[in-house]
Amino acid sequence: MKFLSRPTFFSILYLIIHLITIPRVYSLTIPQHFLQCLDTQPADHGIGPNSATAVIPTNSSFSTNLMNAVRNLRFASPSNRKPEAIVAALTETHIRATISCCKLLNLELRVRSGGHDYEGFSYTSPVPFVILDMYNFHSIDINISEETAWVGAGASLGEVYYNIAKKSNVHAFPAGVCPKVGAGGHFSGGGFGNLMRKYGLSIDHIVDAQIMDANGRVYRDRGSMGEDVFWAIRGGGGGSYGVILAWKLKLVRVPEKVTVFKLERTVKEGAVDLVHKWQQVAPVIDRDLFIRLEIKPINQKKSNGKTIKVSFIGMFLGTPERLLNITKKKFPELHLTTSDCMVKKWIDSVVFWANYPEKAPIQILLKRISANEYYWKRTSDFVQTPISKQGLAAIFQTMIDHSPLPRRVWMQWNPWGGRMGEIPSDATAFVHRGGNLFMIEHFMNWYKPGDERAEKFLAIARSFKEAMAPYVSKNPREAFFNYRDVDIGITTPGYNATYEGAKVYGEKYFKGNYLRLVKVKARFDRTNFFRSQQGIPVLA
Repeated sequence: MKFLSRPTFFSILYLIIHLITIPRVYSLTIPQHFLQCLDTQPADHGIGPNSATAVIPTNSSFSTNLMNAVRNLRFASPSNRKPEAIVAALTETHIRATISCCKLLNLELRVRSGGHDYEGFSYTSPVPFVILDMYNFHSIDINISEETAWVGAGASLGEVYYNIAKKSNVHAFPAGVCPKVGAGGHFSGGGFGNLMRKYGLSIDHIVDAQIMDANGRVYRDRGSMGEDVFWAIRGGGGGSYGVILAWKLKLVRVPEKVTVFKLERTVKEGAVDLVHKWQQVAPVIDRDLFIRLEIKPINQKKSNGKTIKVSFIGMFLGTPERLLNITKKKFPELHLTTSDCMVKKWIDSVVFWANYPEKAPIQILLKRISANEYYWKRTSDFVQTPISKQGLAAIFQTMIDHSPLPRRVWMQWNPWGGRMGEIPSDATAFVHRGGNLFMIEHFMNWYKPGDERAEKFLAIARSFKEAMAPYVSKNPREAFFNYRDVDIGITTPGYNATYEGAKVYGEKYFKGNYLRLVKVKARFDRTNFFRSQQGIPVLA
């Protein structure tokens, strides 16, 4: 294994002398010290100083760089601490210098790939910190003959899908339906999407990776990092162990044409009965078929009251004829017809699932920056026992009661089963496999700023989730790591996270895999440099 360069003794000595000899009247700010520190570190020849990749709050472009990847405006308020600097690394040398200077200046490091983390951990912190933005690490190298692809951690899912489709009409990759999500965080938390019943999660098709540790050392493959680390970063969150540089994917086969559909039913149109039947069918039906539910309160047109509308959104790896044959036998109550079915290339189905306009070109998948972000809270639950019709009716009424305006409290139900039930719970760090019928994602949206307004809607979201407790997993009440939720527990910022203290969230996210993750952490990042309020702690 080749050991790459670290900060030299002389660069560290230079920085110390520089800091202690600056006259107090001309004392520099932390961001300025950070920039100077970057330039004491080894640099890439011909690229310029390390500091050229960084912006600090006094730069005119700082706010744009920060906000371009803030997906939840709740974390853009003036009350949120801003980073001391944002480093848009171009090379591994820039990443190594950033790590070194964060250590020297006692700054926490936040690694950002797409910015979709639900509690903003990749771009916020309660203590002084620096953002390492992996945006420029978005190279995608596809080898169709081997059916593999190396994907930079800063690539978006849309970029991954677009590049696969440019090479082949019969290859895909199982991952999420939002094309703006960054691959780095999505894959390291598990990565689920509408191919999961056929192929499992993203991590079930990741065959190699590259990672940089807290000492700036790069491990080019799973053999050099160790199989335990490779196991941990597939579902356990790469950000607790190092900086993921790239992932090697094993592509999967799809038909040249797939079928998608979207049906909507209200309570008066039998939504309760349909959802009850969906629970019995969706996790056990042909694994080529994935049917997501979206459950939303809406205003009734002919009265001043509200009702519930359920959308059945389907992805089928096959023709409408075969799909209709399956649904007529297994789910006739859905009344799916030929006219409901849309036949598309797989890449066009990605555009459909992303809710882009019907005729939008596939190039829209390359768009990373959104101009219409808003304020929200997201959480998750797992359901292991079918909910009765009475329970569903109660849930629907509770949704209406908790919705001050239409579509504020709503849910997505995603079926498990198929391949997901065949993979052991300890095969990867992602533990939620067999025994689950479906996963719920809870949504709460609002559209105007203000701390008081935010607390009002957060309280509604918490109240509704508490009302769901009788229907979901227990002891522990499981949660999906990629859908971070600070309400289930956090640790004190800094170096104080302990094994027992982090169990409050660790066992909900990882159950029996939590201890193993901690043991890997103790070996690979023993000083707990890569830390957050919901990070994996060291044992002692």
